[in-house]
Amino acid sequence: MSLADDHGFRLWPARLSPDEQRSLVDEVFALAAAAPFYRPMTPGGKPMSVEMTNFGDLGWVTDLDGYRYQSTHPVTGAAWPAMPQILRSLWDELAQAAAPPDACLVNLYRGDARMGLHQDRDEVDFAFPVLSVSLGDTAVFRLGGGKRNDPTRSLRLSSGDVMVLAGAARLAHHGVDRILPGSSRLVPGGGRINLTLRRAL
Repeated sequence: MSLADDHGFRLWPARLSPDEQRSLVDEVFALAAAAPFYRPMTPGGKPMSVEMTNFGDLGWVTDLDGYRYQSTHPVTGAAWPAMPQILRSLWDELAQAAAPPDACLVNLYRGDARMGLHQDRDEVDFAFPVLSVSLGDTAVFRLGGGKRNDPTRSLRLSSGDVMVLAGAARLAHHGVDRILPGSSRLVPGGGRINLTLRRAL
C-alpha cells in the first residue's frame, strides 16, 4: 500500500523485504570498495556531514567548482560502478518514466549527519521523477514546496521505504533533519543509507 498526495509525492512503506534490504546493503558496500564513500565539499567550502558515492553512468558531485554530474569518482578518477539491478527494477515499476535512470546518488548518514532543505535541480529534464530508497536507521524527513519558505511537513522514513517525487513535488524542497541512531541494525557500523535514482541527462 502506498501513500500519496495530489502534488506527485508517493511513499511505499516497507516496499523492500528484510531479505531484499540485507542483499542491497551488502551490494552497496561491495560496490563501494571500488567507489569509496567520501565526504564532499560544498561550493562554499564547507564539508558535508554525509558521506557519498554514486552508481551508474553518472554521479552527482559537489566541490569548490559547484554542483554537477560527472562520469568518474572525484577521488579515484575511476568510472562509477553499475547500478544494482533491484534499483533499476524499482524504477521500472514505480517511477512511470519514459527512460531508465542514469545516476544513483548514495548518501551514508552516521551520527549527527543531516541534509538541509534543498531542491534537486542539476538534472536536464525535471519531467523525470526522483526515486529514493531508505536503508538502515529511520530518518526524520522534511518535505516542503517549490519555494523555500513554503510550509513543510515532517515524516519518518524507515528501512525498506521507497519514495517518489514527481510532478509538482519533483522540485519540492526536502531534507533530513536527523536520523534516529539504533533504530535499525541493518547497516554495518550503524547509520542510514539513502539511494536516490535520477535521470541526469
